[in-house]
Amino acid sequence: MSRRVWVLGAGQLGAMLQTAGRPLNLDVRPVAIDASEAPALDARDIVTAEREQWPESVATHALAQHPRFINSTVFGRLADRKTQKTLIDELGLATAPWAHVDESTQAADLHHKFGERVLLKRRTGGYDGKGQHWLHQSRQDEIPDNWHEQAIAEQAIAFDEEVSLVGARNAAGQCVFFPLTLNLHVNGILLGSVAPLPRLAHLQAQAEKMLETLLQHLNYVGVMAMECFRVGDRLMINELAPRVHNSGHWTQAGASTNQFELHLRAITDLPLGQPTIKGLSVMVNLVGTERNNQWLAVPGTELVWYGKEVLPGRKVGHINITHTDNAAIRWSLEALRPHLPSNYNEVIDWLVQSIR
Repeated sequence: MSRRVWVLGAGQLGAMLQTAGRPLNLDVRPVAIDASEAPALDARDIVTAEREQWPESVATHALAQHPRFINSTVFGRLADRKTQKTLIDELGLATAPWAHVDESTQAADLHHKFGERVLLKRRTGGYDGKGQHWLHQSRQDEIPDNWHEQAIAEQAIAFDEEVSLVGARNAAGQCVFFPLTLNLHVNGILLGSVAPLPRLAHLQAQAEKMLETLLQHLNYVGVMAMECFRVGDRLMINELAPRVHNSGHWTQAGASTNQFELHLRAITDLPLGQPTIKGLSVMVNLVGTERNNQWLAVPGTELVWYGKEVLPGRKVGHINITHTDNAAIRWSLEALRPHLPSNYNEVIDWLVQSIR
């Protein structure tokens, strides 16, 4: 009999966890956050989540109260940027200087502390470029209405690149990590990833030490993603995601164990193993674009389509390409270019340049 794992949330991450569970004989069941009926939970079942936050509903209440809801105490702590940043500071890990925007905070106070450009971030929600607001001293910008007590302020960081590390920990404290991933964000949304890059290898140990410190301190079980700014040879944590993550999608094609399977192994106490990397991988995130079956005609492409209604800014799928020959990946990217919307020229150019 297969073991049952419930996923709080039924988006694309839940669906990919479900797919990854089948070869392991795990019965993975994503549950919509607005479901009106509680799932039929058993005491032996395991509950995980594909998201950091969820509204209160009959289904989410039942799942969140289950005694085997893994990491139940972590989600709220990391979903709030104030408590997340506080944790990072307490552990002595590098992050952008920041402050809580309380009722008395004025824009002038923030500029005095952080300089000309200050980034406001909503404490909760606000991913993919939403829930952010820049304050420019030269324009005399003011803190928007209803942002006091609801936001943090960060110093603008002149970073060289954005990278992420995806890793996992099991209940015994063993940790494994994928190679660092180089990421391209456009308007706050991840559109392209590359891994592994030899030129980032010297930063791997630094990144692993940072993420392992967090995983062990939180007694976390499963996959976590750590997004960082690279400033020279120093990494600074930007965001933490206590779940499988967009920047780890390349592992579906590029690793012997992908991030979804690794998460399931960790939470069901199966051996983690050490994922074998199959070659260089690139990931093209498909956002707000209609499906084009010509993508499948390009050699090396692996399409994951989410089956969602296509809306502006919505992630609707991704394409992975993995090969041991960088030239072959560049050829596939150029062949893919005419079958993508014109705004993806920037993404293809960046990917091609990144793997030269």
